[in-house]
Amino acid sequence: MRPIPSGHAIHLCLDMQLMFGRNGPWPTPWMERVLPKVLHLAETMPARTIFTRFIPPLHADDMPGTWREFYRKWRNITRQELPVEQLELLPELRRFVPPAAVFDKLVYSAFADGRLAHHLAERGASTLLVSGAETDVCVLATVLAAVDHGYRVVIVTDAICSSSDEGHDALMRMYTGRFDIQIELATAEEVIEALAG
Repeated sequence: MRPIPSGHAIHLCLDMQLMFGRNGPWPTPWMERVLPKVLHLAETMPARTIFTRFIPPLHADDMPGTWREFYRKWRNITRQELPVEQLELLPELRRFVPPAAVFDKLVYSAFADGRLAHHLAERGASTLLVSGAETDVCVLATVLAAVDHGYRVVIVTDAICSSSDEGHDALMRMYTGRFDIQIELATAEEVIEALAG
């Protein structure tokens, strides 16, 4: 892959939280498998890492439209029932904050409320190195929003995970087949080599 200017790159790690871990209410089995790669990226660029956290509403009716139906189905995920510690990052990642930043979000895309785009502009970011969960939900929504904002987007293939093998595989095919000009795929090792070069 072509070089990645480290001063203009941000490692954007999505929703690596206890609620999606092995013992969480929405377990993502691959999370433990990709965690070492996420850690390696965060260790390589701690001050240029941003972690997001998916934060459910207190009650289903606090959200608009179909989100209400979603949280009526998943009432156990609302903050009135979910233990607050489930919202936290995995313990292995917390040591990076600070200097890493944390952005909370209420919906799938990290760009939805405009704060992330403003923060990235302030930091002169032009490239996003995307890791985290889930390939076919929050990663998808955030990556497409990043494309809309014109960022160079690199999905770190061995640092993303999903609770659905079929969903993950389908999205990987879509990223390479439909978005090959705007979305790059690379392993964590390839990304770190590109940052050094």
